[in-house]
Amino acid sequence: MRIRVQAEAFDMGAELDGFGTGGDVGAVVSFTGRVRGTSGLTAMEIEHYPGMTEAAIAKYADEARDRWHLADVLVIHRFGTLAPGDPIMMVATAARHRTAAFEAAEFLMDWLKSRAPFWKKEIGPDGADWVAQKDEDEAALDRW
Repeated sequence: MRIRVQAEAFDMGAELDGFGTGGDVGAVVSFTGRVRGTSGLTAMEIEHYPGMTEAAIAKYADEARDRWHLADVLVIHRFGTLAPGDPIMMVATAARHRTAAFEAAEFLMDWLKSRAPFWKKEIGPDGADWVAQKDEDEAALDRW
């Protein structure tokens, strides 16, 4: 299991190279989230508390690993100032079967979106606004 919170960009292909290559792994699922350039967004600033953020992500990754019997988990989340199109985060799961790998990845993405301690500020031509919690993101947690 690898958890990283970093300012630097990451190479999705390099991160997946060798991921989930164990003998019992039949499925690897990955997802990469990017900054959307909607509504004139010019940048997004992401803040976090070092140590606390990694611990929270590790808690959800441990839960996913145990619940879906994952062979491996990767979570990368960036912080700092990001431009539209920049990758923000990546989740990868490796499991014996595809259903487990897909469900575990969705679980992690939903929890990262709603519960991971990150604070996001959108910057555009009219100034900057903190991103508020969305009802649909909270509702997505109900299925888990």
